[in-house]
Amino acid sequence: MTVDILAIGVHPDDVELSCSGTLLEQIENGYSVGLVDLTQGELGTRGSAEIRLQEALDASKILGAEFRENLGMRDGLFEINEENLLKLVVSIRAHRPKIVLANAIRDRHPDHGRAAELIHQACFLAGLRKIETSKDGVQQEAWRPKNVFHYIQDRALEPDFVFDISNVIEQKMEVIKAFKSQFYDPNSKEPPSPISGSDFMEFILAKARNFGREAGFEYAEGFTTYKKIGVQDLFDIR
Repeated sequence: MTVDILAIGVHPDDVELSCSGTLLEQIENGYSVGLVDLTQGELGTRGSAEIRLQEALDASKILGAEFRENLGMRDGLFEINEENLLKLVVSIRAHRPKIVLANAIRDRHPDHGRAAELIHQACFLAGLRKIETSKDGVQQEAWRPKNVFHYIQDRALEPDFVFDISNVIEQKMEVIKAFKSQFYDPNSKEPPSPISGSDFMEFILAKARNFGREAGFEYAEGFTTYKKIGVQDLFDIR
C-alpha cells in the first residue's frame, strides 16, 4: 500500500509521542499515513513485546493510519548495517512515501539518534536503481522520498520548523494513552521509567505549548531537517 507520509520509529510509541499531532492533521487534510516500527521495544522497562505490539495496533487505529508494520530489528542492539538498511529500503519502496518522518537526530536514548541515521541512509539508498530488492517475489523499483523530517523527542533540540497541532491536541493525547503499559498507573507493580511518572503527560503538553509559542500556535510539534526548506510565498510563513 502506498502512502503520502511514512512515519518511522525505532520503538513502538516514538511516533505517537513525538509527531502524532502532525499526522492527525495531515490525515484530516486528506493525506494517507503509514507507520513502521523498527523494533518491538522488547528491552523497555515496562510492558513486553506482546503488550506493546497490541498497544501499537490500538494506537494506529485511533490515529487512522492505513497500516502498521514491524521490521523486527533488535531493540538496543540493532546496527546500521546492510541487512537493516535493506529491510528499510524494501519498506520504503513498497510504500513509496513522498515524506518520511524519522527519529530525532540525537536524544537521551541512543537508539533514537542511531535510528535517525539508519532511516536517513535508507531513504537515500532506496532511490538507487542498482540496489536490487524484491517483496513477495516481485522486483521493486527505486524510490526516494522527497523529504525526510526528523521529529524531536525527549531532548530540547532547536526545531527547523514547527507544525500547528492546536486543533488535534486532545486526539494526540488519546493516541499516546493507548500505550497504557508505559505510563503512570498507581496500581502497577512494574519499575518506574523516565516516562512513567504522574507528571509526564503534563510534560508532553508543556513541550507542545513551548514549540507553538513563538510561531503563534497554542500547541505545535517540532522537526529538524538536513535539507534547506524552500518557500514560494512569504505570506505562507507564520
